Amino acid sequence: MGDGGFSDSENFPPLKNDTFLRAAWGKVTDYVPVWCMRQAGRYLPEFRETRATQDFFTACRTPAICCELTLQPLRRFPLDAAIIFSDILVIPQALGMEVTMVPGKGPMFPNPLMEPGDLVKLQENVDVSQELAYVFQAIKLTRNELKGKVPLIGFSGAPWTLMTYMIEGGGSNTMAKAKRWLYQFPEASHKLLKILTNVIVDYLVGQVTAGAQLLEARFKDGSKKHPYTAHENHCWSERTGKKVTLQGNMDPCALYASKDKISETVKKMIDEFGTQRYIANLGHGMYPDMDPEHVATFVDAVHTHSRQKCKNK
Repeated sequence: MGDGGFSDSENFPPLKNDTFLRAAWGKVTDYVPVWCMRQAGRYLPEFRETRATQDFFTACRTPAICCELTLQPLRRFPLDAAIIFSDILVIPQALGMEVTMVPGKGPMFPNPLMEPGDLVKLQENVDVSQELAYVFQAIKLTRNELKGKVPLIGFSGAPWTLMTYMIEGGGSNTMAKAKRWLYQFPEASHKLLKILTNVIVDYLVGQVTAGAQLLEARFKDGSKKHPYTAHENHCWSERTGKKVTLQGNMDPCALYASKDKISETVKKMIDEFGTQRYIANLGHGMYPDMDPEHVATFVDAVHTHSRQKCKNK
């Protein structure tokens, strides 16, 4: 299948495992592909060792480090896709806002947007080829270092997601300050969303040009994450008429269970989702205290159970 219709801007190594892309495009697959949100994360000791010498955003701006962190989980697990190590908040930074990563708290904006007049502080006409060149360089380097093993995913935060961070000053469950803008300052809200949309479009196009083979937009709606239930997954499959590819949705906390229980949960999930037009993942990212061996069990269980189910058809 190749890269699903995208033309690479240069001669990258040929793709050896296109199962992930085939599933995304609704093509027949021999098994269910799997990757994990935050698969490059603090649960890996090698990740912690690599990150120990620099702060978070310094790592994001260093292509060689981004490449190394992206590749680390692929060396441990037979995942079907890699996702570039980066962060959605590089876009507010490109717009001129300061963002810091505070240990134990997460991203913080020392000077969030408080009122419409603050929009003048933003750099509206962003040249992403300059401001975010380090991301494109990391993607290009990683595509080459992957040597065609699996596809590479690029991503961005969605406009509303980024707007909430820029106004709230960090993460928020209620997003009350950002929602207040929608009601009190509708024109300024539309302007901010338009600024973000224009940058995001250029950024995602730039990622494809650099070598990303699939793009992910990350949304935040303030709702609580909830565990996987077979009934819900079955309902979504039925609602879509199995005409779109679904992804997810195992509760990441299920990885705290025994290996046998993880395998049992995965089997139930695949039985409900089916083996076609489906990409296995977690309902949210992995946590720092998770056991890499349990992640390996999850990945292996997806491959084993889905291959068996495909053979029995």
